[in-house]
Amino acid sequence: VQLQASGGGLVQAGGSLRLSCVASGRTSSIYLMGWFRQTPGKDRKFVAAIGGSGGTTYYADPVKGRFTISRDSAKNTVFLQMNSLKPEDTAVYYCAAQRGSWYEEIHEYHYWGQGTQVTVSS
Repeated sequence: VQLQASGGGLVQAGGSLRLSCVASGRTSSIYLMGWFRQTPGKDRKFVAAIGGSGGTTYYADPVKGRFTISRDSAKNTVFLQMNSLKPEDTAVYYCAAQRGSWYEEIHEYHYWGQGTQVTVSS
């Protein structure tokens, strides 16, 4: 499975961005898709995840109410709509996928896309 992320950029605080991640290859093996983010010198942290056909979603506390994860199963694509962005949301965002449902467990994600930079200016 290959994952291709896109949609990052520079935005002012309070603005919005939408990240996309397209999966290709043996996508039938994927159950859960998620997003993580990482800042320099820090561990990669869970942001959001979506299971199955999109009926189950999970969010980290810092993004609840501002970010929305969704999935277009027909297109093997997952989206992360990020609203009310804050400077502390600045990070490299990675999409990931796994066969299970351990949404916060970074080591359970078998597949990773390249990162996309999100920068929020104050």
